[in-house]
Amino acid sequence: MIREAQIDALANHLVHGLVDLGVIAPKRDVKELVACVTELMSANFGTEAQIDDEADKMAEELARKDSRADVDRLRAMIRQRLAEKKGFTL
Repeated sequence: MIREAQIDALANHLVHGLVDLGVIAPKRDVKELVACVTELMSANFGTEAQIDDEADKMAEELARKDSRADVDRLRAMIRQRLAEKKGFTL
């Protein structure tokens, strides 16, 4: 999983890049905006990790029941369906 320092650096780069290009004109302090983006990105990566873990468990369980099953393909399909159920874009 991605580390908090990496998420913070990415959010910082994103916000400052958008401000520098004039794409956004923050109504609050840029530090507050970076903190908000960092929080949203952390939650997003956390949700993706939960979906991945759940897909791994389900795919392994199904593969144990049928040895002919392709675990990687199962995992990908399950992952997509779980994301759709949660309204999450992968």
